[in-house]
Amino acid sequence: MNQAAAPVVFEELTAANGRRIGIATLASEKTLHAISLEMVQLLTPQLQHWQADPEVAMVILQAQGEKAFCAGGDLQQLYRSMREHHASPAREDIRANRYAAEFFEQEYRLDYLIHSFTKPILCWGHGIVMGGGIGLMAGCSHRVVTEKSRLAMPEITIGLYPDVGGSWFLARMPGKIGIFLALTGANLNAQDALFAGLADYGMAHASKAAVFDALLSQPWGQGRDAELLDRVLAGAQAASRREGVAAFVPSNLRSHFDQIEALCRRPTLPEIVDAILAVQTDDAWLLKAQSTLRAGAPGSAWLGYALQKKVRPLSLADVFRLEFVVSLHCAARPDFVEGIRALIIEKDQKPQWKPASLKQATPAWVEGFFADPWAQGGHPLADLGR
Repeated sequence: MNQAAAPVVFEELTAANGRRIGIATLASEKTLHAISLEMVQLLTPQLQHWQADPEVAMVILQAQGEKAFCAGGDLQQLYRSMREHHASPAREDIRANRYAAEFFEQEYRLDYLIHSFTKPILCWGHGIVMGGGIGLMAGCSHRVVTEKSRLAMPEITIGLYPDVGGSWFLARMPGKIGIFLALTGANLNAQDALFAGLADYGMAHASKAAVFDALLSQPWGQGRDAELLDRVLAGAQAASRREGVAAFVPSNLRSHFDQIEALCRRPTLPEIVDAILAVQTDDAWLLKAQSTLRAGAPGSAWLGYALQKKVRPLSLADVFRLEFVVSLHCAARPDFVEGIRALIIEKDQKPQWKPASLKQATPAWVEGFFADPWAQGGHPLADLGR
């Protein structure tokens, strides 16, 4: 493959003491670096190689351009595979959509590799970071957001749910923030990401070159590489604050935290949804969250809610195994393909959801998404964490 045309570009920088820093750069600006199967298949072996190389001290994950780190998953081929699967005699078998199975298996393997990586990984989360992009970022040991970072898990708008480990990290956010974000796909700024635990440092994007220069002067390889990286990033964050980066606006999650708690601690999902939609406000952020919830797939609301309850006692590896099953059920049922059609393919913005309301989704309907055809063994992700 021509490296210049590859959707991920790899390079290594040599620090002053001879240790190396691996850099993986997402390079598909036209798609806002939407994560594709090809990108996953490039990233995974390279990260494994850097993890095994004792001369590599740390890894940087970044993207070309100024608009986005990664705007989600590449859904075009997934849409085509779902259409074919729905029209096939094997449409009742979630394993029959081989492309969807391969895509989700390899994406989740990559995300788990990042979560469990044995060396520091710095993710520079500048610009749009959504869906699968948060899947890449969430597991990194050191996550930077900038004044232009805009994060979201808006899967409810396409009939999916917050996957890529979203069930796990949303459930671990302060209070009931995770439930609110799964239902509303609310947009998060840099301060929101820091408050929710999706990022570790906030700094001006203009400081990136200085950060990279500082990394090259560190005495890597003395058993404290994570500490060295923390010190560099903490210094850059402090400098940005001293300079008063104007675009670091306050956190909406923090300012609305008590209200979100009151809304999302209702005993049932329908009560939570009714409460959110009933809020009378002129707050633009809340109005957008209400609008997304109102237009989103009721089935996705049920899945996001149910999963956050199910995953609390599970390990991260078990969460990815569960999400893999649920995602293939989503690919085999109507809403996911319909959401992509309405919002991305035909763009009529008029998805016909099935079920059309929360009341039409029975408990048995929700539980059907957790039916595991590999319950007796042979799960494709059986080896994660073992």
